[in-house]
Amino acid sequence: MKRLGLLRHAKSDWDDMSLRDFDRGLNDRGRKGARLMGDHIRQQGGAWDMVLASPAERVKLTLEASGLEMPVRYEESAYLADSATLIQLLNTCDDEADAILLMGHNPGLQELALDLVAPDAENDLFSEVMQKYPTAAYAVLELAIDSWSDLAQGCGKLVHFARPRDLDPELGPVRVG
Repeated sequence: MKRLGLLRHAKSDWDDMSLRDFDRGLNDRGRKGARLMGDHIRQQGGAWDMVLASPAERVKLTLEASGLEMPVRYEESAYLADSATLIQLLNTCDDEADAILLMGHNPGLQELALDLVAPDAENDLFSEVMQKYPTAAYAVLELAIDSWSDLAQGCGKLVHFARPRDLDPELGPVRVG
């Protein structure tokens, strides 16, 4: 059995329109959400052996603001990757790691979470992930595999899903009017 965590980067900063997408940082709400999710991940327990992450600035800053400290492997191919690319990337991971936290972007992380859940394992958490995977959302899947090279669609069960707004309503959607 392997365990996979999926953490989407926190809310990014759009103030400087001269920056490339890859170089955008976090806004104040994003830094707060990243700290909150880092605290939540630590409270959930279950150590992560490593982080596999997109090298985009907003992902690096999310990790930094979260306060999570563990070995990180940045992978260019994780930047804006789709589900199939993320599966291929995870297939290359060392089997010494039983628990990997994958940090990246949408829609790839949401697609991956949905693709990995076996049809007979769909639950209320699956329905929530299907609706939306907002910034700084965190999901945990238990995978019925012994080797990362065996990771494929339908091999998992979603056992946890949390969004910043679940932990602090002020981090929920901004309402206008």
